[in-house]
Amino acid sequence: MDWHETEIRVRYAETDQMGIAHHSNYLIWFETGRSDLCRGRGFSYRDMEEEDGSLMVVAESYVRYKSPAYYEDILHIRTKVADVRSRSIRFIYEVIRPRDNTLVAEGETLHLVTDTTKKVKTIPEKYKRLLENGSEAMAFPADRPPS
Repeated sequence: MDWHETEIRVRYAETDQMGIAHHSNYLIWFETGRSDLCRGRGFSYRDMEEEDGSLMVVAESYVRYKSPAYYEDILHIRTKVADVRSRSIRFIYEVIRPRDNTLVAEGETLHLVTDTTKKVKTIPEKYKRLLENGSEAMAFPADRPPS
């Protein structure tokens, strides 16, 4: 499956005294990319919650920082569905600074699908199908091939 790309700009509030993006922001940026990918596939978290009583709970997260991101940097958050199982979804991410084609960070998250009482449940078929087979137009052209 293709990467979905979301463009962000590093805000002043996301940086430390040296103007470097704080490590905690990367998981927020991953969520932005993941939400955009889902919308690109034809649904949102809100749809899952309100229409099907399904929640995507983060069970694992991983980030590897490769190069600093700075205040005012434009970044592309590349998001891809790595694996869809009966009750879990794994997403992978790359954070790219396109001006110099630098890989800033990479990571992944594993999500369990639960009901509203937080009991793990089977992913509703319509979301599983959209995540596995969804085709989308990428928001921005890929600056580098997937790793």
